[in-house]
Amino acid sequence: MFEAIRKHSKIVMFLLFLLVIPSFVLVGIDSNYFSEKSPVVARVDGHKITQADWDNAHRTETDRIRAQSPNVDPKQLDTPQARYATLERLVRDRVFAAAAQSAHLVTGDARLARALQDIPAIAGLKRPDGSLDTEAYRALVGAQGLTPEGFESNVRRELSVSQVMGGVMGSAFATDSATRLAFDSLYQRREIQVARFNATDYAKQVNPSDADVEAFYQANSARFQQQEQAAVEYVVLDLDSVRGSIRVNEDDLRTYYKENLTRLAAKEERRASHILISASKDAPAAEREKAKARAEELLAQVRKAPGSFAEVAKKSSQDTGSAIVGGDLNFFGRGAMVKPFEEAAFSMKKGDISDVVESDFGYHIILLTDIKTPRQPSFEELRPSLEAELKQQQAQRKFAEVAELFTNGVYEQPDSLKPVADSLKLKIQTADGVTRVPAAGVTGPLANAKFLEALFSSDSIEGKRNTSAVEVGPSQLVAGRVSTYAPARTLPLTEVRDRARSLHVQEKSLELARKDAEAKKAAWTANAAAATGLSAAVTVSRDQTQGQPRQVLDAALRVSPDGLPAWVVADLGAQGAALVKVSRILPRETADAQQTAQQRQQLQQWWTTAEGFAYYEMLKERFKVQIKPTRPQSSAI
Repeated sequence: MFEAIRKHSKIVMFLLFLLVIPSFVLVGIDSNYFSEKSPVVARVDGHKITQADWDNAHRTETDRIRAQSPNVDPKQLDTPQARYATLERLVRDRVFAAAAQSAHLVTGDARLARALQDIPAIAGLKRPDGSLDTEAYRALVGAQGLTPEGFESNVRRELSVSQVMGGVMGSAFATDSATRLAFDSLYQRREIQVARFNATDYAKQVNPSDADVEAFYQANSARFQQQEQAAVEYVVLDLDSVRGSIRVNEDDLRTYYKENLTRLAAKEERRASHILISASKDAPAAEREKAKARAEELLAQVRKAPGSFAEVAKKSSQDTGSAIVGGDLNFFGRGAMVKPFEEAAFSMKKGDISDVVESDFGYHIILLTDIKTPRQPSFEELRPSLEAELKQQQAQRKFAEVAELFTNGVYEQPDSLKPVADSLKLKIQTADGVTRVPAAGVTGPLANAKFLEALFSSDSIEGKRNTSAVEVGPSQLVAGRVSTYAPARTLPLTEVRDRARSLHVQEKSLELARKDAEAKKAAWTANAAAATGLSAAVTVSRDQTQGQPRQVLDAALRVSPDGLPAWVVADLGAQGAALVKVSRILPRETADAQQTAQQRQQLQQWWTTAEGFAYYEMLKERFKVQIKPTRPQSSAI
């Protein structure tokens, strides 16, 4: 049958054409047929930000962070909080761009040129004559995936956008009186005494019956909930596992040695002496010409009598550090000297005297006094490191191929991980008590949210199938399956009676401690002489806590200065409560001139930040910003 179709393929295609085209004519073509719509996650000034925009921006941000910090934990970059922060940055950039366009803020060529010159990486591409090495510049921006025109367009846009906040952020200021008022209030000192009411001291007063424990258990059943758990097995494919399967060919290893010997061997060093006639790069042309002429005179002198170089350097060199030792700079390698000096020194033979060499420091005459050529390490000496490097390179090249086999293997044989593990020589790992949310201290794949989501999917739990391959890090894939699954359940009282009793006692003890603190507050307010158990008086402030808990400090500083002494109860959480007596207010210690200046600068920074936030919020309202996803709750990473 299939052979007949192959022989008459043109006729079959024609018949299919007659069948398919009328269906499009009668039914129509969905507008999403040729382009998949991405849901809108935010709007700025009527313009959409789609899920695809968000995903692309987060991918770019993640790649940037990984490039800057290769050791960063990948899971920290893919939390809901990290993704939402990317969306907020995307919205902020769109808001500033809209504001810049609305205010007709543009960046001229002269401003762009100054900004480019202020970038150290670009400033370092200048030739001795002041011109820019265009090929190196093109390579530099090309490494970022940009052309020079595209890079300059981005810089121009960023400069225009920076003007949006520049006027607001640059106009904030703080006066001496405002600084004094703010810091007098911030660092105000108060004399306090504290009486502690620790919950543990009241535990003996609580003796619950079985009925009390059962009632507590019933009222707090959520506290005795056991999460769903699973016993899982999983396999990890990473560069280490690929590298372990690679056997390096001896001939390849020897070829690699020859090709990389220069890189792996110690670097050549050279020793030189020099005579410097100083002339800064910003000096007037006439001054630099005069310095050059002086250098030419000294060059003629030392070439006529090379043995006098050290003496001439002592008398005439303006590099005071080396002049006292006859201009000797000792041994140095490439990268230690300014580029013109280095190029001259490494192009000379031992005993040569250079022509006059111009640098940003002035004009040099160089005498090359020695060359230290390192011994080349043998093949056998470098074999271990060469083999490791070559294996790593081959593993990186081979990883994509093996990753495809891994991905297809766990999908095509979904009932077991053993076939793919055997095929790729991977170890099947197991774990018990795995939960949908990783437990504290868990690391590796079982701490990855995407992998856990795949493990606890209905297909994995109910269908008993392998998960798909999940990327949990750079060049790291994992697939797993659930061996046994226990759904979430409320533990019976028989299993948690002791825990329920302990929690009940803790709560009742805490309740008694707080009640006692409130009762003592009322009694001691009426009769201060009856107060007992108070600590010695201490003077506290926000910057001098004297070891007091934060809750005590906050409670003491919130007390109104009217009607002192005053009493206030501070809630110490699970520890109990504290009754604080605020006796008097003391002025803060007098700040010296330097501290006052620092405080004024700090207040100005705070004020600048506050005004910046306020202005940005106004811009968001002006450009009708809408963000659809809700902000995820903050959580410790």
